[in-house]
Amino acid sequence: MKSTGSQPLVVTMGEPAGIGGELVLKAWLGREKWQTPCFFVVDDPSRLQRLADRLEWHVPIVSIEDPQSAVDVFSSALPVLAQHLPGSSTPGHPDAANAPAVIGAIREATSLVMAGQASAVVTNPINKQVLYETGFTFPGHTEFLAELAGDASEPVMMLVCPDLKVIPVTVHLALIDAIRALNKSQIVTTVKTAAAAMVRDFGIDRPHLAVAALNPHAGEGGYLGNEEIDVIAPAVAELKAHGLSVSGPTPADTLFHERARQTYDAVICMYHDQALLPAKTIDFSNGVNVTLGLPFVRTSPDHGTAFEIAGTGVADETSFISALSIAAQIVERRIGNNQPGIQRATGSQRV
Repeated sequence: MKSTGSQPLVVTMGEPAGIGGELVLKAWLGREKWQTPCFFVVDDPSRLQRLADRLEWHVPIVSIEDPQSAVDVFSSALPVLAQHLPGSSTPGHPDAANAPAVIGAIREATSLVMAGQASAVVTNPINKQVLYETGFTFPGHTEFLAELAGDASEPVMMLVCPDLKVIPVTVHLALIDAIRALNKSQIVTTVKTAAAAMVRDFGIDRPHLAVAALNPHAGEGGYLGNEEIDVIAPAVAELKAHGLSVSGPTPADTLFHERARQTYDAVICMYHDQALLPAKTIDFSNGVNVTLGLPFVRTSPDHGTAFEIAGTGVADETSFISALSIAAQIVERRIGNNQPGIQRATGSQRV
């Protein structure tokens, strides 16, 4: 196992009827194989114990009172900060009664990382429909975390896999609404946030960002749409004037083949699926969602709750392991750069 050289990572429970619990159990079981960073999970200890028993996996579960205790027990047991579930937790069958606990786990994890008691947040997949039905008003994790972070945070989603980094300008919107919402200011802000993160969190001194067009053939000079002329190209010009290395707007269908991927460090996409389709096609298992623009580090596996296989033990933990590893790497890089808000742990550093 390896340490981040900082406080432990904190993992949220996610949807209790989904595969999040299995991913946590697998990550702990494979801690030697994967060199898993030290983490603890905000979850219901009895729920995790029942799940481990169901799958016949030997995972000792220890309830902890504070995050630092995770460093001391991680090598021998899975540390859990209790968030008790009021409803049932049958795999594949979500219970709306658990929605407050799911939200509470996110709140608790965010509070701990902002207080310096955890080094980063790794969120397990949630079922947004269940949360919506109980009054949750945010489109997803990203927007909720920005609200919790306060301080006018403007979060930006980045999907990371070994061969590609993509950043959508618009995220959780219907396609027609995403096109209507697209504007120059939003593109400029997204690119600036992404460029800063590439330097700070990924160690790329002068990143080059390719900006995708919205329309086929980049609008074909206006015959297939004017967004490139009226919105995207002016944003690129402004970014260049600020000294950033950017190119575009480039037709999206020429941006993601192997040779093209050697020419940039990340792609700025105009809408959700324009970014996620190539990332998930190139490397579905290793994809990780990294939220930029927050005052703390947050990552997440790039998949959903997978109700259809929940409770069977067959869920692929690769993306979750990658989310833990990338979070730890970013934390280490920020520590090395003396970034504020990242604290080293006291006591035992290696587990």
